[in-house]
Parts: sequence; C-alpha cells; structure tokens
Amino acid sequence: MAEKTLDDLFLDTLKDIYYAEKQILKALPKMARAAQSEQGKAAFLQHRDETEGQIERLQQVFELIGKPARGKTCEAIQGILAEGEEIIEDYKGSVALDAGLISSAQAVEHYEIARYGTLKAWAEQLGHTDAIALIDANLQEEIATDEKLSALGEGSAKAKGKLRATK
Repeated sequence: MAEKTLDDLFLDTLKDIYYAEKQILKALPKMARAAQSEQGKAAFLQHRDETEGQIERLQQVFELIGKPARGKTCEAIQGILAEGEEIIEDYKGSVALDAGLISSAQAVEHYEIARYGTLKAWAEQLGHTDAIALIDANLQEEIATDEKLSALGEGSAKAKGKLRATK
C-alpha cells in the first residue's frame, strides 16, 4: 500500500468540503422557510447564493489540480445539518426558533472556516498557487457570514429580552 501524502489529504479534504457545500446548499432554503424573522430569512437566502459561488470556486480548484470535482461523504456536516433539522422540528413556532437556527448555522460556518483555513495552508505548502485565492475567497465569505450571524443572533436576543421586559 502506497504511503499517503499531503496531496492525498488535500484532495480528500477538498472532496469533503465540496460534499459539505452541496449539502448546505440544499439545507439553506429549508432554514430560510423556517426562520421567523425577515432578517433571518434574508440571511439564509443570501448565504445560499454565496454557497453557489463557493461550489463554483471549488470546481475550479479541482480543475487546477487536474482532478474531477467529486464529493466524499462528510459525516460531520451531516451531523451538524441533522441537528439543525431537529431544532426546526423541536422549536417550530417558538420564540427560540430563530436563535436555534442561527446557532445551527454558526456550527456549519465554523466547520467550513476550519476546512477552508486548512486547505489554504496546505495549498500554500503544496504550491497550488492559483488555488490559494479561490480557497481564500470562500474562507473570507464564511468568516463574514459568521460575523453577520453573530450580529443577527445578538440583535434577536436583545429584542426578545426587551419584549419580555415590557410585558
């Protein structure tokens, strides 16, 4: 059996995040439909559009390294998304639903940030110069989305607190 290399690990991780992004793309419209606030709905739909662009960039990275764009089942993202579906079911109609959706979305973002940060570092080490900018573009979008979700979550929590205080 041939010894595995960093190139092999880079490709496996690229397949992993490609699969994850495609699963996330399917989940975002469900999250948007479930969200109770207009800001939450808009945030999930905006991220759906960004995710389409991220998938296109990943396809370009596969092309640059001469490999077919194929995903590899990512059990981590399946678990995170399943938790999000559970929140939708368990908290439907409750004041806590949007907070739960935001929390679930941030778990997804943190997973993606970890993957893209690692892929960027490995691309640099492996000399995949053209891939670095594509991976970094995805990384920066994920970081920005995480920050937007934090602001949305904080705003939602403050609004809920004010509603309770005035009752």
